[in-house]
Amino acid sequence: MPKSMKTIEMNGAGAADVLTIGARDIPEIRDSEVLVRVIAAGVNGPDLVQRRGHYPPPKGASDLLGLEVSGEVAAVGANVSGWKVGDRLCALTNGGGYAEYSAVDATHCLPIPKTVSDVDAAGLCETYFTVWSNLFFEQKVSEGQVLLVHGGAGGIGSTAIQLGRQLGMCVFTTCASAEDCAYAEALGAERAINFNKEDFVEIVREAGGANLILDIIGGDYVERNIKAASHDARIVQLAFNAGSKVEINLMPIMLKRLIYTGSTLRSRPEAFKSAVAADLRKTVWPLFAKGRLKTLTHRVFPFEEAAAAHKMMEAASHRGKILLSPA
Repeated sequence: MPKSMKTIEMNGAGAADVLTIGARDIPEIRDSEVLVRVIAAGVNGPDLVQRRGHYPPPKGASDLLGLEVSGEVAAVGANVSGWKVGDRLCALTNGGGYAEYSAVDATHCLPIPKTVSDVDAAGLCETYFTVWSNLFFEQKVSEGQVLLVHGGAGGIGSTAIQLGRQLGMCVFTTCASAEDCAYAEALGAERAINFNKEDFVEIVREAGGANLILDIIGGDYVERNIKAASHDARIVQLAFNAGSKVEINLMPIMLKRLIYTGSTLRSRPEAFKSAVAADLRKTVWPLFAKGRLKTLTHRVFPFEEAAAAHKMMEAASHRGKILLSPA
């Protein structure tokens, strides 16, 4: 094993061009961790926020970007069971994915499904952990309920559409173009709404309102989601791409008995993420083998083009996941 590795570094906080190639020593692993030789790493919204200087890593986590990887086990901690050197896996990290090697909690790792390539698997964990933990983990949903997913063409959105459909929900989603709408409907959305031409509130209310809403937009969507929600609905906020400061009338939350919630996965306790991983492995991962779920990779960039990958993510011109590869 080499002593050093290639990394993607931040030359200060700012625009995508602060990302440069660097080198560091290979990380030492704790007794509960595995060392992963990274095949690919996913690009996610929190990476962009951290790059801009607004999302510092948790205490003890790597300062490198990268919240998910796929790769091969290169070393195993003393207390690790279930993994051995040479195993292929995908993993949720607390940071450090933008590197040739990454130290990961062994209980946050999952086997790569047989129907998924080693590279494509890098785009699984962040979206599946996020969507499953916020929408479905330890929550009750019923067949035929309406799920509204904003941003259906992106990584989070396309994952939520597929999972909602597999759980028997009627999925509505918002997209930016006719092409994105067609893409979302091919994934299983009952109705994809072009938000540049249509009013999602009107359309969803005609269907009886949404029982569950996943939002990454914020801004004026906060009030519009409340209008689109059915009675006793749950609204889950995962990002605020249009801003987090809004002025709204909260009375409908009382009148409709709504639950408005949200979370950031990275700061959740390690034990919580381990429980989500175990539930995904039991409940969701078998659906890949049955051909009922699929990975959706838009493009793979080499590490040297990390800035271009971030610019594509910011432009929201992708469908599915954007990945980085050190090879």
